[in-house]
Amino acid sequence: MTGLNGTPHERRAVLLAAVILLQAVTAAFFVADVVADLAIDGALDDVHMWLEAVAAVALVGGIVFLMIELRRVLARMATLETVSQAARGDMAEVIDAFFTDWHLTPSERDVALMVLKGIDNDDIARIRGTAPGTVRAQCTAIYTKAGVESRAQLFSVFMEELLSGENEPPHPAG
Repeated sequence: MTGLNGTPHERRAVLLAAVILLQAVTAAFFVADVVADLAIDGALDDVHMWLEAVAAVALVGGIVFLMIELRRVLARMATLETVSQAARGDMAEVIDAFFTDWHLTPSERDVALMVLKGIDNDDIARIRGTAPGTVRAQCTAIYTKAGVESRAQLFSVFMEELLSGENEPPHPAG
């Protein structure tokens, strides 16, 4: 856990742990007070002692409830992390499946991946050590093979795939 600077689930877990600790200290005080009163008087015969006993029981019940809730929050955090890791890994496989289905060359795969990362043509050309015109030509070939007309449409193919949860690339149009 990263404490108060973490995710909302991590902050909730830390807050629950702090409440549990405070409640445990309070419950210990009331339980000790009830036990001491019983040792002196021998019975719970007045309203004050009954209120202390009920408060102690309620605090202990609250601790149990909060511990269960904390476990649920921690389990939810673990599930979210697992799903997030799976989505990242699955997306790489989905991208590769699309590139294979579209029969992209190794150079086109490199360019298409950079396009999906949002890198502009001039920067792609600089990174790859090629002319911007070459990158534009490769982008045109990628769009044609993918059955789209622009970067935005290429990107939307992958967004739709990610959101749909399907892992088979559709065949390009035309």
